[in-house]
Amino acid sequence: MNLTLTPDIERALSKAARTQGTDIESVILKTLRECFLSKPRNIRQATPDQPKNLADMLTGYTGRIDSGELAKDGTQLSENTGKKFADLLLQKQQQGKI
Repeated sequence: MNLTLTPDIERALSKAARTQGTDIESVILKTLRECFLSKPRNIRQATPDQPKNLADMLTGYTGRIDSGELAKDGTQLSENTGKKFADLLLQKQQQGKI
């Protein structure tokens, strides 16, 4: 396989090869192996004091309620919240506010 490198990439590879004490081909092969052949790594290992995901991180700050409370127009406040939010966004977009 032949690959044509742009001058900026060739300069960067040449610098990396000098830094690593090797040649450009070795740098390219090492990088390609790391990119395509290495096993996926878990980038962030959670520790007991760190949240594992966004839901864990927001525990205590978010929740879900089911209220029997009615709004002034008679709708139940905790029902269809996703649809209500989407409708509100659409209304604001049509008004040119977002």
